[in-house]
Amino acid sequence: MSKDLEVLQKALGYTFKNPMHLQQALQHRSYVNESPDADLGDNETLEFLGDAVLNLVVSHVLMTSFPHKQEGDLSRTRAQLVSESRLAEVARSIDLGRHVRLGKGEAQTGGRGKPSILADTLEALLAAVYLDGGYPAAFEVIASRLAFHFEAAGSGATDTDYKSRLQEYAQNHLKAIPQYRIVEASGPDHAKTFRVELELQGLRVRGVGRSKKTAEQNAAGTALRTLTGDG
Repeated sequence: MSKDLEVLQKALGYTFKNPMHLQQALQHRSYVNESPDADLGDNETLEFLGDAVLNLVVSHVLMTSFPHKQEGDLSRTRAQLVSESRLAEVARSIDLGRHVRLGKGEAQTGGRGKPSILADTLEALLAAVYLDGGYPAAFEVIASRLAFHFEAAGSGATDTDYKSRLQEYAQNHLKAIPQYRIVEASGPDHAKTFRVELELQGLRVRGVGRSKKTAEQNAAGTALRTLTGDG
């Protein structure tokens, strides 16, 4: 197995007993289509299975962690946790885009950074873990990779995660990704104030906060209200 795949397994927190599971999970349809003589399988079937495994594990964790929540609340929280933007974020955290096998055309058009490809490949990877190590292995990987988001769900932060909500809206309705940049950081180190500008298809808004993340969240909230009248 290549050193690159060893790096990926270390980031994932799981070592495959059968490397073929891992290799298939990384093979995008565009890569397989450009290698017709290689008898390769793409990762779409694994993606299908991974979606089911992911929903089962997330449902399991939420039901156990929040036994007093109503079914509707649990369903909404699960939908946020398994959304394309959240999965793409997790994929970026393990540098998954670097390891995806893409066709030349898809690679040249930025496929390694596309949220849809990152999210789908992550689902395929989770299915590969499930096939290789069973439910306990898949549970451990998913629970650890989504740990921060489960904590946010417990604190209610998912309800005000404007950045994720804006990213989902922008991808689904505008086919674009919001861009953030710091325009000012003022004040002493122990009490800085950040001003961030968000740009999205001609819309420009600003957010202010005591941290970069807070400023970005505030800017995203303003953008959401501007675009949807909600948020």
